[in-house]
Amino acid sequence: MAPPASSCPPPSPRRPAATRRRLAATAAATVATAGLVLPSLTGAAQASSTHAPRPAAASRGEAPDPDLLRAMSRDLGLTTGQARARLANEAEAAATTAKLRSALGDSFAGAYVTGKTAARTTVATTDPAQARRITEAGATARVVERDLRALDRVREALDRAADRADPAGVRVWYADVRGNDVVVEAASSPAARAFLRRAGVERDQVTLRRTDARPRTFAGLRGGDAYYMNGSGRCSLGFSVTRGGQGGFVTAGHCGTAGTTTSGYDQQAQGTFQGSTFPGRDHAWVATNGNWTPRPLVNGYGRGDVTVNGSTQAPVGASVCRSGSTTGWHCGVIQQHNTSVTYPQGTVSGVTRTNVCAEPGDSGGSFLSGDQAQGMTSGGSGNCGSGGTTYYYPVNPALQAYGLTLVTGGGGGPTDPPTDPPAEGSWAVGTQYAVGDQVTYNGATYRCVQAHTAQPGWNPEDAPSLWTRV
Repeated sequence: MAPPASSCPPPSPRRPAATRRRLAATAAATVATAGLVLPSLTGAAQASSTHAPRPAAASRGEAPDPDLLRAMSRDLGLTTGQARARLANEAEAAATTAKLRSALGDSFAGAYVTGKTAARTTVATTDPAQARRITEAGATARVVERDLRALDRVREALDRAADRADPAGVRVWYADVRGNDVVVEAASSPAARAFLRRAGVERDQVTLRRTDARPRTFAGLRGGDAYYMNGSGRCSLGFSVTRGGQGGFVTAGHCGTAGTTTSGYDQQAQGTFQGSTFPGRDHAWVATNGNWTPRPLVNGYGRGDVTVNGSTQAPVGASVCRSGSTTGWHCGVIQQHNTSVTYPQGTVSGVTRTNVCAEPGDSGGSFLSGDQAQGMTSGGSGNCGSGGTTYYYPVNPALQAYGLTLVTGGGGGPTDPPTDPPAEGSWAVGTQYAVGDQVTYNGATYRCVQAHTAQPGWNPEDAPSLWTRV
């Protein structure tokens, strides 16, 4: 686990008692253990697809992949026309949210989409004066009490307490942007209250919910393909990446430690884990040998390959689909970002919660929203027979952690490292950069390696997945 922080940030402002003291007695399905790793070599390896890749780039006005539309129709109860409209609306919502997050600054309190086709984008702010700006951008404004950073301060205090000792009986906690609240799900109220005391978090700063869930992990290169660790155990490949000319892929950290060797879906020698973090976080990257070529594809499992064109984060409420080597292709919606979940191996923070199903062996596999990479399967509860909850670790922090570049099909989704932007040199927020463009920043020259529109935090110094120093 990560070492505890040396100090705690101040708690967020107290809310009126009427809006604070809520105890929801909801029960969830039995939760799965950390990371869905399949512990033995059961089942035949998936053969490489011969389907030609078809772009699913609704975000750039291109025709969505028809097999992706079919998967969304099956799992979300949509017609083909509704699935197509939803992808277009979600792409627009992601772009609008990114712009407003930058414009609203500290008053930004989160965003989410609603409706069967995600036709409505709501952006929350703590500043009533910003409502007009939000409306003019095409979104619905909502004025709330706590900004996103205030919610995150509470969540981070809980994370630090979990780093010191796993919270017995406490399963999940997250910042809920719809409710402008931090939710803690536990097996009992005493367990939750004990956790709050250890974290130094007041009872009126969170909402408690009872749950019986017990999360667990689901334990050329192509997202969703199977790979095997040290000759035993199976996980799924996340996304193809490069680093200084070296090819490889990102996956779940619980699938292997640095030095673990891998073989591919065909049992041929493949690569070695170069870095891995779990618990605390759940990401890793594997460098592969020359027999494996990184490709911007995700395995559609009988439905054709889907092309990855970027990694713009989708908002809460957006559709998301997962590819994994056990259960193939399944879809659902994003429920919460900034979630922490306690597995038997320890607590993992920073994951995204979804209602997509998964099973052992799907760990590390690809999560996509449209043609945009979202993250790698971490763990969850339930299965693909009865349904369940699955968490993924976001891809952009993993790229940032290891200095990796996502392999894309030439589309335009930026990565999203969460850092603050200095303002020195020719680099500027809001500018559209193409591969090969050069900028200056803090006295150094950088070349763009992935097309994107600059956002706060994506500066050349802090975003090696977007820029390389000349």
